[in-house]
Amino acid sequence: MSNQDGTQHRSVDVQSSEAASLEDVIQRAQSRLLDIQFADGHWAFPLEADVTIPAEYILLNHYLGEIDDELEAKLANYIRRIQGKDGGWPLYHDGDFNVSASVKAYFALKLVGDDPAEPHMVKARDAILAHGGAKESNVFTRLTLALFGMVPWRATPVTRIEVLLAPKWFPLHINKVSYWTRTVTVPLLILTALRPIAKNPRNVTLDELFTKSRFEEDYRIKNPTEHWIGSLMIVLDRLARPIEKFLPNYFVNRSIDKALSFIAQRLNGEDGLGGIFPAMANALMAFDALEIPRNDPRVITARKAIDKLLIFQNDEAYCQPCLSPVWDTGLAAHAMLEVNQSAGPRDARIDTIGKSCDWLEDLQIRDCMGDWATWRPKLRPGGWAFQYRNDYYPDVDDTAVVAMALHRTGNKKYEPAIQRAAEWVVGMQSKGGGWAAFDVDNEYYILENMPFADHGALLDPPSADVTARCISFLAQIGYDSSHPAMRRGIKYLKREQEASGSWFGRWGTNYIYGTWSVLSAINIAGEDITTPDIKQAVDWLIGQQREDGGWGEDCASYWPTPDEEQDHNDFALSLPSQTAWAILGLMAAGEGKSDAVAKGAQFLIETCQEDGDWVEEHFNAVGFPRVFYLRYHGYRQYFPLLALARYRNLASTDLNHPIFGL
Repeated sequence: MSNQDGTQHRSVDVQSSEAASLEDVIQRAQSRLLDIQFADGHWAFPLEADVTIPAEYILLNHYLGEIDDELEAKLANYIRRIQGKDGGWPLYHDGDFNVSASVKAYFALKLVGDDPAEPHMVKARDAILAHGGAKESNVFTRLTLALFGMVPWRATPVTRIEVLLAPKWFPLHINKVSYWTRTVTVPLLILTALRPIAKNPRNVTLDELFTKSRFEEDYRIKNPTEHWIGSLMIVLDRLARPIEKFLPNYFVNRSIDKALSFIAQRLNGEDGLGGIFPAMANALMAFDALEIPRNDPRVITARKAIDKLLIFQNDEAYCQPCLSPVWDTGLAAHAMLEVNQSAGPRDARIDTIGKSCDWLEDLQIRDCMGDWATWRPKLRPGGWAFQYRNDYYPDVDDTAVVAMALHRTGNKKYEPAIQRAAEWVVGMQSKGGGWAAFDVDNEYYILENMPFADHGALLDPPSADVTARCISFLAQIGYDSSHPAMRRGIKYLKREQEASGSWFGRWGTNYIYGTWSVLSAINIAGEDITTPDIKQAVDWLIGQQREDGGWGEDCASYWPTPDEEQDHNDFALSLPSQTAWAILGLMAAGEGKSDAVAKGAQFLIETCQEDGDWVEEHFNAVGFPRVFYLRYHGYRQYFPLLALARYRNLASTDLNHPIFGL
C-alpha cells in the first residue's frame, strides 16, 4: 500500500513470524536491560573516550609522583590495543591520526616503561614525526608538556589568572565560556601562574618527538579561526609576553585565592569538580602546586573522584571522562516504558521502572543556584545533572529526558518535580529561541579567536538537538504553540534545518541524531508533518539507509565537505544506535509503516545477540565536534529496544506516529 505522496508502506501483521521474532528480541533486550539494572533502580553504563583520558591519568600520576605500576600496566595494555594501524592514535574508533592524542599516548607508554625501541613505539614515533612532531600538538597538550618541562612556556599562549578578577561586563570573563571550559580552566590558570614542574620520578623525556631540540623549536601560536580577529589576538599575545614578568604579584595572588575558592565551592565531593576528568585532574595538580598537603580532605576527595572513573576489564583498564548515570537511567526508563506501554499499573516491570523514576526524582537539583544563575539570578533551580551529583552544572537535555520519563509513568506524585523542571527549562531558553546544554546565551563568539581556544570547544551555544528535546518535553506535558517558549523554539528549529533536509547533532553523531531529535519534537508539538521541509528530512533519512537496512554515520561528518552535503553512505557499516535513531525519526514523521522503517527494524532484529545485547564498537556521540568523541556503551542497548518497542506498538494501533516526545 502507499500513502498520498506515493511513499511505499507495508502493513505489519502482529501474528506473523516476523512479529513473533520482533517480540522475542524485545523480550530478550528487555531482560538484558533488567539484568544489569542496579538494585536501587538506576542504570550506569561505561562511557569511553579517546586515548587522551587514560593517557592523562598516567601523566597525572607521574606529575604527582604517585606511580601505581599495577594499575598503569592495565591502562598501558588498553592504550597499546587501540593504537591505529598507522602507528598513531585517532580521536575515535577507526578514525584518522591525531597528533595531540598520539603524543599523549606515546608519553604515557614511555612513562610506564615501554622501550622507545619497541616496534609499537617506533611506529608511533615515526607517525608523530611525519606529522611535524610534538610541536604540532594543540594548546592543551602543549600546556601538559610545559608542566613536564618538555617544552618552554613560550610554546603556550599567554594566560593570565587575573582574568578571574574581571568584571562581568569585560569581554573576557570566566562566565562567558562554557561550563566545561570554566571548570577545566580555573585550576589550569593556577598552574600557568605558578608554572610548577612535574615530579616525573623516572625523568622521562620526549626529545625523540621533536625535529630539532625541543627548546629551539618554532612553537608557532595558531589562529584557531583564521579570522583577522584571531590574527590580532596573536599579535597581542606576542606583545603581552615580554611584559608578563613586570606585572605585580599582588593581583596574581588575589586571583589564585579566587580560583581556589571557586574550586573548593564546586569540588562536588567524590563526584569531582564539574564531574569531568580534565577539571578534576587540573584541580589535583593545582592543589599540589600550592603545596596543599596530601592528607588535606580536599586532596583526598579529589583523588577519590578521579579513581571512581576507572573501568577494569581483565588485564586492561581505561579512565572514563565522566559518569553518565542520570542520562543512562532516563533513556533506559523510556525504553522500558515503551515496551510496557499497554501494561497495567500492577505490572511488575512497571514497578521496576517506578524504582528508577523514584531514584531520578530524588536527584533533582532544587537548592543550588549553579553557575547558570549568573545570567538567570531569579530563576528557581529544577534541573538534573548528567552525573550522580553535579549540582552547580545541571543541563537542560538531561532535565527534559528525565522529566519526560517521569511524566510517561502517569504517576501524579512526580507532578511537582515535572512542573519545576518545566519552569527551569523555560527560564533557560536563549534569546534566539534555542536551548544550549548548560548555559544561556553563551554565544560570545569573539572569544573563539583566542589562541587558547584552538580546541574549538570554548562555548556552549544553542543547538538543534537540545532545543528539540526541550520542545518535546514541554509539548508532552501540555504546552502548545501558543506558549512563547514553544513558538520561539520551533522557529529556531526551522531556521536550523540544513540544506540537505537534515539537522546537525551537537551531542550525538550527528545528522541522524539531530534529525531524529527534531522530527520527534515536530511530531509531539503538533506541527504539520506533511510539509515540504519535513518531507525533505524524511527523504534525507531514507536516502542514508544502507543495503542491510541499517544506518551508519562516521564521526568524520563533523568536518564539513566542500559542497556542505551530508552524505555518509560511504561509512563502513550500520550501527544499532544510529539505526534506532533513524527509524525513531521516521516513525515520528508518520512513516511507521514504511518499507524503510520495516527494513531498519529487521536489521535490529537480525543483529541482536542471544543475550539481548547488540555489538557496537564505533563511537556514537561527541563531546566537542572535531575534538573529542564518545562511545556510550548503553546506546547500543536502550535505543534499539526503544525503537523496536515503538515499531511494535505503532503496528498494533491505527496511529501512524508516536504519542510521546522521545
